[in-house]
Amino acid sequence: MQLSRQNTNHKISNKFTAFWLAAIAIGMVGVAFASEPLYKLFCEVTGYAGTTRVAANAVSNDKILERVIEIKFDSNVNAKLPWRFRPVTNGVKVKIGEEVIAFYEATNLSKKPIVGTALFNVTPYTSAQYFNKIECFCFTEQVLKPGETVQMPVTFYVDPNIKNDVWENDLKTITLSYTFFMAEDQSAAIKLNKSEASLGKTAFGVHRNQIREVSSYIGDSNLKKGEKL
Repeated sequence: MQLSRQNTNHKISNKFTAFWLAAIAIGMVGVAFASEPLYKLFCEVTGYAGTTRVAANAVSNDKILERVIEIKFDSNVNAKLPWRFRPVTNGVKVKIGEEVIAFYEATNLSKKPIVGTALFNVTPYTSAQYFNKIECFCFTEQVLKPGETVQMPVTFYVDPNIKNDVWENDLKTITLSYTFFMAEDQSAAIKLNKSEASLGKTAFGVHRNQIREVSSYIGDSNLKKGEKL
């Protein structure tokens, strides 16, 4: 009788603990959604919504697995951003734990400098917690001049700890996707535009002075020829 009562109390205690843990988790998600920086941090730590993690270094060679996985690259551009954006290669097959460098290419199709910013995720979402980026163009905003084309690198690896996740045993492919948007803050583009305009005026002024000097030289030469005649 006493043992049965203890088991009942233990079950109630476990349910109570689970309830409060769930409540705390829901509260954290709510706070994260209310604050963009906190939401971004929450996603990076948990892999929520397919957000990848950031790593300082690659894994050591002895931890690289023989298991191979395919990484596909996807790209999108928001309708308000006049850029062309695409992966240089559509995908690559790598060993889990192996450091990889891939490139995306962006072109500014407009006639003015524009600041763009990239959002990213991976699918399936459950694999996000194992997808680690070391370097990425998405960590900073990108400024492109009119007509400029740049290739932007992303360095990453798949965490070898994925081998311990039974839910990922059959995982064959991970898709890394980026979407470029026009950044809200265009001050860097405005500054670049003014700087180039200033350089253009300076270059035009120098060119105009050179024309004057040449014209003056030609006039002086003709005058001297006339004096000799």
